[in-house]
Amino acid sequence: MTASTRQDLFNFLDRLGVAHRTHDHAPVFTVAESETIKLDMPGGHTKNLFLKDKGGRLFLLCALAETRIQLNALAKLLKAGRFSFGSPELLLEALGVTPGSVTIFALLNDRLGRVALLLDEALLHVDPVNFHPLTNDATTAVSPAGLLGFLGATGHAPQRIAFDADGTPSAVE
Repeated sequence: MTASTRQDLFNFLDRLGVAHRTHDHAPVFTVAESETIKLDMPGGHTKNLFLKDKGGRLFLLCALAETRIQLNALAKLLKAGRFSFGSPELLLEALGVTPGSVTIFALLNDRLGRVALLLDEALLHVDPVNFHPLTNDATTAVSPAGLLGFLGATGHAPQRIAFDADGTPSAVE
């Protein structure tokens, strides 16, 4: 599989009519490193976790950066068994990105539908939402409606999860 490029992503969003705005910056690898970037970009900033359960199922968890997440409770809610982080090799194979560049937009590369999307409900209540455009040296903002349009076009229906202040998850119907 040839992974999509940043320009491929932008072309895809344009074809869908999803407005997007990108801010280039120095590469960032953690939520903490991105704090200064957030000052220049309004909206909800995100953290994205590539997870694998004991049975080998793959998940992408996308949440607001400040959301607390109890991974063990989430695995229990999903009846997934214990979660671990997917290896860099598996990440590249499944989503076409490298560690530090995990993003919801990498679902563009999941043409086989191997990765289940877990979406923090809070992301749908901030506008815009910000994600890396397949590399960690830029941040791209889209509206929640645009994000849902992107997900629909890639065939990834999100499993929406609400997290309470302690990070306990519950399914959103």
